[in-house]
Amino acid sequence: MSKERRYPEGLFFLVFTEFWERFGYYLMIGLFVLYMTAEKTAGGFGWDNADASDIYGTFIAAAYLTPFMGGLLADLKLGYRFSIILGGILMGIGYCMLAIPHMWAFYSALVIMVIGNGFFKPNISTLLGNMFNDPRYVAKKDTGYNIFYMGINVGAFICNFVGAIMLNKIGWNGAFMAAGIGMFVGVITFCLGIKYYKHVDVRREPKPEDKPFIMHFLKMMGIGVIFAVVGWFFNGTEGSILSSNSADAFFMFCIPVIYFFATIYFKSTTEEKKPLKTMFIIFIIVILFWAIFKQNGTALTIYAKNYTDRECPTWFSKVSDSLNLGMVEKIEAKNMDVPQLDEQFRKIKDDKGETVMCSDYPSYFKNLDPEKFPQAGKQLSLTNTNLSQSINPFFVIALTPLLILFFGFLNKRGKEPTTGTKIAYGLLISALSTLVMVAAVHYTNNGMVKASYWWLIACYGVITIGELCLSPMGLSMVSKLSPPRLTALMMGGWSLATSIGNKVSGELGKNWDKFDDKANFFWLNFGLLMFATVLLFFLLKNLNKVFKQS
Repeated sequence: MSKERRYPEGLFFLVFTEFWERFGYYLMIGLFVLYMTAEKTAGGFGWDNADASDIYGTFIAAAYLTPFMGGLLADLKLGYRFSIILGGILMGIGYCMLAIPHMWAFYSALVIMVIGNGFFKPNISTLLGNMFNDPRYVAKKDTGYNIFYMGINVGAFICNFVGAIMLNKIGWNGAFMAAGIGMFVGVITFCLGIKYYKHVDVRREPKPEDKPFIMHFLKMMGIGVIFAVVGWFFNGTEGSILSSNSADAFFMFCIPVIYFFATIYFKSTTEEKKPLKTMFIIFIIVILFWAIFKQNGTALTIYAKNYTDRECPTWFSKVSDSLNLGMVEKIEAKNMDVPQLDEQFRKIKDDKGETVMCSDYPSYFKNLDPEKFPQAGKQLSLTNTNLSQSINPFFVIALTPLLILFFGFLNKRGKEPTTGTKIAYGLLISALSTLVMVAAVHYTNNGMVKASYWWLIACYGVITIGELCLSPMGLSMVSKLSPPRLTALMMGGWSLATSIGNKVSGELGKNWDKFDDKANFFWLNFGLLMFATVLLFFLLKNLNKVFKQS
């Protein structure tokens, strides 16, 4: 008699598929803003921080809008396996196209990646869930998802080190090609295990009562596209209505989609209205969480690049050089003496008292301790900026088991918080992470000197605890509160809230350079998160009643 398996045979194929997909995505996203803001002489586009943040926010917002459509098409027509393979191939092509240093390739790559993500992201999770619906494994479903989530974060942690090596040794094109190759390896991994999940790739035939509902949704999406086009071109010759044409297009697209979700509430039964109202309130509130959390790719990346002491230990630099690892970034001092800092941060005067332009001087040197300033022609060895993007996944891997044990401990004593309470505490803890950065700015005299890397590590550590209290709980909330006939749509509602939060994050990040006192930027973030926290705690008593009834 063969030994009974603890998990479905296809689990680890899906885990490693997702590992490689996240490897490629986070390698790309860790370099995204840096690539756009890098000088043209260094292979970038030379855009300012505001334009780069706008594109970044729009891209990650769109990446969370398309999965619902991809999931619907897979459900009704394409099937999960085909959709995953198609999505993976498209994303791999998109990453590789970023290696082409032309504007047409850049924007084409973004569109291809967004479409590919829409096909890949929802369907691999659905396929995983279907495997655990087998009566032999249903009791281990939560553990299976935990393993899957760990695979995501291991990929997100490792990729930035590979990205740094490829960037240092080859350049931007090498790093983006590495992301594309990683994605193609993920597709191959998925295909190798296809026999293990073939039986759970079952296309759901729509019921007669579903068809009007689906058609109404598709109509709203079509109207949304028309609204987006109008938003992009309206008043385009004289400037945008909001901060940019992309912001106009995105928020115009959201209007009919939000209207569609509102009609779901008003047309629902009396029993369905309470849980739907609870979900919609939390959807609105967590927009502010994502608006702050996703600044890891904009404001915090800029802080890591220009405000943080990234100098490598001498021994590490020597080991990297001797083994030709390419693990450190090298920048060279020009033929200038140690610069004198002007009153306003980031303006530098040379030994003749003349202001040195950014194009003539590496930005990292502009608030460097004079004692660390290298002699003319000498190099400084730094850790790559994108490595800061590995701090969050590291903490997710390290803290997830501890948080599971903590909530398990409370559960045994009947004191585990409700889902709504966990989300509220997640917001509060996330707000505290912004105060870490306020302290960092004050401690470094508004960036006149470099900040220790420990400030960033502490900030990411705190906000990761908030993330773990909030993000998984949001998905749990949707599965608990949604009427069965609306579960898929409500998952789409959660993605919509995440998408709007991602775009707002880009809008906030665009204002980084407008704050002379950088502490005020982080105070703004703190205020937004505390507003969301206070609002949720104020509503919590009524919300928890709904959770208990579900």
